[in-house]
Amino acid sequence: MTRQIPFGAIALLCFAIRAVAADLPDLQELRAKIAAQQEQIQRLQQAVNEQQKLLEQAIAAAPASATPVVTAAASAPVKLAPAAVRSKRDIVNLPRALQAPESKSSPLSISIGDSTFTPFGFMDFILYSRSTNVGSGLGTGFAGFPYNNSVGSHLSELNLSTANSRIGFRVDSAVKGAKVLGYFEMDFYGNQPVNVFQTSNSDTVRMRNVFVDIQKGKWEVMGGQDWSMFTPGKKSLSPLPSDIFYSQVVDLNYLSSLIWSRQSQFRVIVHPNEHWTAGLSLENPQQFIGNGIVLPAAFTSLTGTQLNNGASNYTVPNLHPDIIGKVALDQGRSHLEAGVLVRTFKIATGAGTPAVFTAHSTTAVSGEVNANFGLTQNVRLIANTFFGAGGGRYIGGTGPDLIVRADGSVSPVHSYAASGGLEINPSKNSLAYAYYSGAYFQKNVALDTNGAFVGYGFPGSPLSDNRSIQELSFGYAPTFWKNPNYGALGLNMQYSYLFRNPWQAPAGGPKSAHTNMVFLNLRYTLP
Repeated sequence: MTRQIPFGAIALLCFAIRAVAADLPDLQELRAKIAAQQEQIQRLQQAVNEQQKLLEQAIAAAPASATPVVTAAASAPVKLAPAAVRSKRDIVNLPRALQAPESKSSPLSISIGDSTFTPFGFMDFILYSRSTNVGSGLGTGFAGFPYNNSVGSHLSELNLSTANSRIGFRVDSAVKGAKVLGYFEMDFYGNQPVNVFQTSNSDTVRMRNVFVDIQKGKWEVMGGQDWSMFTPGKKSLSPLPSDIFYSQVVDLNYLSSLIWSRQSQFRVIVHPNEHWTAGLSLENPQQFIGNGIVLPAAFTSLTGTQLNNGASNYTVPNLHPDIIGKVALDQGRSHLEAGVLVRTFKIATGAGTPAVFTAHSTTAVSGEVNANFGLTQNVRLIANTFFGAGGGRYIGGTGPDLIVRADGSVSPVHSYAASGGLEINPSKNSLAYAYYSGAYFQKNVALDTNGAFVGYGFPGSPLSDNRSIQELSFGYAPTFWKNPNYGALGLNMQYSYLFRNPWQAPAGGPKSAHTNMVFLNLRYTLP
């Protein structure tokens, strides 16, 4: 039986065929566009493949020291990385953020725009013990530990302290092509209350370093408080603590004859090339006599007013800043440097009624030559020397700068110092060190108007007039664990033997003073 197709279906089919025929030109145009896009994609893919091949060939042909090729994906603004540990010998004594910036960032860093804020610090738990009662706390009083004719030499001392715990931050940024570093560091070893060890050990905050350093091209300027540029360095004339030699010992006064100061200063530095650095620093001056200088009877009032005796605060006048010039050479693992220190001392004296005042001044010059040699990757040899007049304050404050004669004129005291030794990494996470340090202060004697001796080191002078101070120090510092995300835990064990000789020993009295010192420092360092 033949089935009949309804007329309505035939009409609907004809309408659909007519509609498709009407849209056929549009479909053909769409096909052409898709084909054109596919062709463009193929051309782009071919171009990318060619660029990748060229990039791989360039990387393979470039030497290891060449500047890396920057790809489009890496062309985003570069953020300055915070500091990282530069060498194995800094494992214990220097937290990562106190050291020179490297590519590896701290997990504590915060980036804001083109600046990176990096907090740093460590917690110290220190036990220190001495065979005589020096009584100076964590920092040894090298110039005044007791002779055996005093009760302190017959008593030992032992204390526990966390006052050397440290906290700070640095800000690294880039401003108009210049690298800018802001640095702040403090500890808790400030002026201690008299009842510090009574119940609550209320150690006070102390400013250590606060400065801004700006470097652009070959030039660098720095202003603020930092280690003196006359302090021995380990790299260039860098202001960073990691690039300055102050030893690996626990003692907060470091080595008995180390040349150092932390004071306000302004530096201008030039880097002619990657090896040489030269700088000029203007630093806070102080006319220092300590407690060993005997003044003429007419001028005893100068102590604490015009001459700093160690307890003068801001009362001492100064003619001009201490002027320090220095040049450094860095070659491979070795660092050599030489410096000069120029100081001027000035006082005013009065006599008669009405008083007639007279000004007296003199200029003194000192020099230094220092070396820090990397004998191998794990062994360093250090040798520092100091010589000249009027520089006793820079030998850790252990010697005087000048004396005053009966006519009011001033005369600088000559002094000499040397320090150095070896730093060795026996293993990946350990450090051993051995240092010698010694200082010699030359006598400077005058006669008062009554014929009595004045000055430093004269016959019958007090035991505080040191002829020499010497120290031998040994230490071992293992790091128990270290993690870039959680920090490090280490122990530093120091032993030192210290002795000093006066210029004039009393009849039947002591000719030298001795003490043995032990420091144990458990340190947790922030990552």
